[in-house]
Amino acid sequence: MKTVLSESKCFTLDERIKSASEFKNLFKNGKRASVVGAKLFYLPNGLKFNRIGFPLPRGFGNAVERNRAKRFSREVFRNLKSHLNNGYDMLLLVYPPAEKDSFHSRCEQFQTLCKKAGLFKE
Repeated sequence: MKTVLSESKCFTLDERIKSASEFKNLFKNGKRASVVGAKLFYLPNGLKFNRIGFPLPRGFGNAVERNRAKRFSREVFRNLKSHLNNGYDMLLLVYPPAEKDSFHSRCEQFQTLCKKAGLFKE
C-alpha cells in the first residue's frame, strides 16, 4: 500500500538545486550567515517555495561520511522548511566535524543560520 505524505513534509526534486551554474551564482552573489562548522548562502529566487543544495568541501571524509552529512542536512531541511519564509535559494555548506557528526548538531547549526539570515517566519 502506498503511503501518502503531506506535501509540506516531503523533499521534492523541485526543491533541490542541481546545476553547477546555480551553485556558482549562490557562492558568488549570495548573502552569507555562518556558525562554527557551517555556512549558509541564500538569495531570493522569485518562486513560491525554497530550494536548497548541500555542497561539501573537498576532503570531507570518505563516502560514508559525505553521505551521512548530506542525509542529516536533507532531513533537517525537510523538518524545518514549513517554518521558513518562502522564495529563497540556499546552500548549506558543512565543514568536517572535529568530533562525530550528529543530527542534533546539524539541526542546531541550521536553526542558528536561519535565525541569523532572518529566514524564519514570524
